[in-house]
Amino acid sequence: MLKEDLSIKYLIKESIKSNENTPLLLLMHGFGSNEGDLHSFANYLPEKYTVISIRAPYTLPTGGYAWYNINFDNDMNKFNDHNQAKDSIKLIAKFLDEVVNKYPIDSNDISLLGFSQGTILSYALGLNYPKRFKKIIGFSGYIDEAMVFTKINDLDYSNLNLYISHGTQDPVIPVDWARKSIEILKEKTINHNYKEFDSGHTISADNFYDFKNWLESTS
Repeated sequence: MLKEDLSIKYLIKESIKSNENTPLLLLMHGFGSNEGDLHSFANYLPEKYTVISIRAPYTLPTGGYAWYNINFDNDMNKFNDHNQAKDSIKLIAKFLDEVVNKYPIDSNDISLLGFSQGTILSYALGLNYPKRFKKIIGFSGYIDEAMVFTKINDLDYSNLNLYISHGTQDPVIPVDWARKSIEILKEKTINHNYKEFDSGHTISADNFYDFKNWLESTS
């Protein structure tokens, strides 16, 4: 059931360990989707996690939701609305404070999982607030450096652990964009596991089970 009692609408699957603080896995959908999309994963994830899937704040005229709008120029080049993106980043940070106050969540064990635009936001949150997160899982996205509003050279990323994957046939976000992001992670010596799959702009079954094995082995 969709919950509307906090600053972002969300779905929640609570941990089986209801009598103690539990790790949180926050799911962020892609452009034009909604909170129900990634929440379909919840029953297949380790049961010790509290899993929360959130709805992006911007409603699209074609239906669905976005973390920020994407604009096109006359040549159909895409431009991200970075002001909206930064507002969404701050909104999610606020929402996490609310969640920790409302539910038995271990504030030292919060992880993010995103797809596409949700991955871009997950990257940005991790790079802006690295001490707040334990793991970042990103499918089919990339680092948009314009969304990083802190000086990343001054921050400590030693506690972060990332799982990043991308489809080599992705027509929406080219795999080269993901590879450039991995170079940034290497430059900052941020711990990461990067995989490519023979797929398009989607999470293939092989990709999901590889991620699941990684999550279980690092939990």
